[in-house]
Amino acid sequence: MNDVLTPPIAERLGQSATEYTIEAVQPAKRPVYRAVKRCIDAGAALVAGIVLLIPMLLVAILIKLDSKGPVLFRQERLGLHGKPFTIYKFRTMYTDAEANGPKWAAKDDERCTRVGRLLRKTRLDELPQLFNILTGDMSIVGPRPERAYFYDQFETYIHGFRHRMAVKPGLTGWAQINGGYDLLPEEKIVYDMEYIRRQSMMMDIQCILKTISLVFTHEGAR
Repeated sequence: MNDVLTPPIAERLGQSATEYTIEAVQPAKRPVYRAVKRCIDAGAALVAGIVLLIPMLLVAILIKLDSKGPVLFRQERLGLHGKPFTIYKFRTMYTDAEANGPKWAAKDDERCTRVGRLLRKTRLDELPQLFNILTGDMSIVGPRPERAYFYDQFETYIHGFRHRMAVKPGLTGWAQINGGYDLLPEEKIVYDMEYIRRQSMMMDIQCILKTISLVFTHEGAR
């Protein structure tokens, strides 16, 4: 059984259907919004990087003291229109976390280090992505970037999952503030496509403000 997922239909995701078809949504051509969004992205990332430099250095020290391995975790993700880029995060897992192959992050993931669990709960592990925002590979707000491996996996039953790459991936997003990592892929895509359809400066501000509150409540974190 195939369902066509068009927001808002979150209540339908509890059905027993195992396959879904995602309708493509073309972002509105709004050059002024996109120019302003890019200026805010670059300016905010630069300022945040300077202000948070000392805290990030402290996090790096804690990671090194807690477990063996590099401070930063680098991984290839797919960005706008499927363009690959290298994402940066503070390492939260042991270095052999994927010895048996890629695995979707789980709640209370046993692969996480002690410091890693704290970083994930507070979402501080994402701070190095300020560099990705500066370089233009990411935006502050947008669908979270995924690996090509998981796109291939999700496309087997969520046909059109790649449509979420119609906009730049973000540090946070509409799906992140409406469930985050607690959402299944077939639930997350609903929010991602809704963001693409409705995106605006007010929606971006709403995502940012809600994300700040989630840092303290830890909702949807893993």
